[in-house]
Amino acid sequence: MRMVFIFLCFIPSALLAIELHEAESFVFALGLDDEDIAGELETLQAYDLIVVDGEGISTENISLLQANGSLVLGYLSVGTIEPDRSWYKNVKKFRLALWGDWGEWYAKVNKRRFRRVLLKKAVRPFLKKGFDGLFLDNVDMIAEYSHQTKGMRKLVKRIAKLVHRDSKYLGAQNGDDVIENFLPYLDHWNREDVSSTYNFDTESYEQVSEEDAHSALAAVSSIIEAGLFVTTADYVADVGGEIAQAAVSTACSVGAVPFVGDIELTEIPHTPILCEYTP
Repeated sequence: MRMVFIFLCFIPSALLAIELHEAESFVFALGLDDEDIAGELETLQAYDLIVVDGEGISTENISLLQANGSLVLGYLSVGTIEPDRSWYKNVKKFRLALWGDWGEWYAKVNKRRFRRVLLKKAVRPFLKKGFDGLFLDNVDMIAEYSHQTKGMRKLVKRIAKLVHRDSKYLGAQNGDDVIENFLPYLDHWNREDVSSTYNFDTESYEQVSEEDAHSALAAVSSIIEAGLFVTTADYVADVGGEIAQAAVSTACSVGAVPFVGDIELTEIPHTPILCEYTP
């Protein structure tokens, strides 16, 4: 009589990546380079959703960050041209006005060549690294440069197609008045400066006005109702101080997953920030 043996392989649930909407903690770790990340692995691995610079991190460190089931998204600015990027020489002719706060230029996204360079030099290589998705910044530049809207929409749509083809996630941030252009393509939206921000003119942290805070919370609530996973990022002088705690409570009160950090995003809270209740 032939005996048939069936071997079952059990994978510890801690090693399985969570679904985006299951994430309870978020860390915006853009200020950490590959060496910093290696030194902060234990801290970062405790977070459910991690956003890191897409170009600066190695495939090895992406895998290590994912080891406990965390989702790792690669950051890419699609609305500005940053001088320290490896593809800068390929896109510098598409520069618009200088954004002095960050030393980068707004981009002529309507130019097909610009979009092609980003897809070839950044988007595809980033996805091959093993990220769980991408996080796009400065899509909201169209609020100031409305004539670039058509190009930005084409770019985000194309990136979404590549990302979702592999069942990965796509995030973006800000642009309360223009983000509706991209909602069909996004899974995640982050809102900066809901309660606290950094003033580049005075070089100091400050709380936003009551009117601006109310407007930000309304936008957060609206995007949550639209079905996206929503996070917030507030910038504070002391990540453990009362202002930071108030920012966390405010974000949690409307159902967002909060993060607080310094403006350079190098100071990571050693314990993940969690909402204590579900509103």
